[in-house]
Amino acid sequence: MAAITLEDLDRITREEVPFVGQMGVVYESVSDGFVTARLPFRDDLLRPGGTVTGPAMMGLGDIVMYAAVLSRIGPVKLAVTTSLTANFLRRPKPGDIIAEGKLLKCGQRLAYGEVTLFSESEDDPVCHITSTYSIPPRDQR
Repeated sequence: MAAITLEDLDRITREEVPFVGQMGVVYESVSDGFVTARLPFRDDLLRPGGTVTGPAMMGLGDIVMYAAVLSRIGPVKLAVTTSLTANFLRRPKPGDIIAEGKLLKCGQRLAYGEVTLFSESEDDPVCHITSTYSIPPRDQR
């Protein structure tokens, strides 16, 4: 069972991380250590060549990893990204981007996981992201 609800994830994204909230990310499912979300397509997410921009995919991957961490530890707003690596695997066509996030390790101070991104029109992944989050000590939450 997740330590946070879809509604709480949506509220935290909109209220506490307004830039990301403006992206329009829609959380689809949450369970302990797993999150799926969707970035609805908009024309302003395209770059020259008619592909979804890398920064949009990285932003989606980052917020989904944050959600995966919160799904384990609860609504700890001061958990922050310490590293993020994105490997762009293929050029996504214009359309929604679906993210599947999975927490691989969650300790007292660090969490590590991966997010795989898919274009709604393709079966193969378009991007693979790994990231580490710093978790504040319990007395600072």
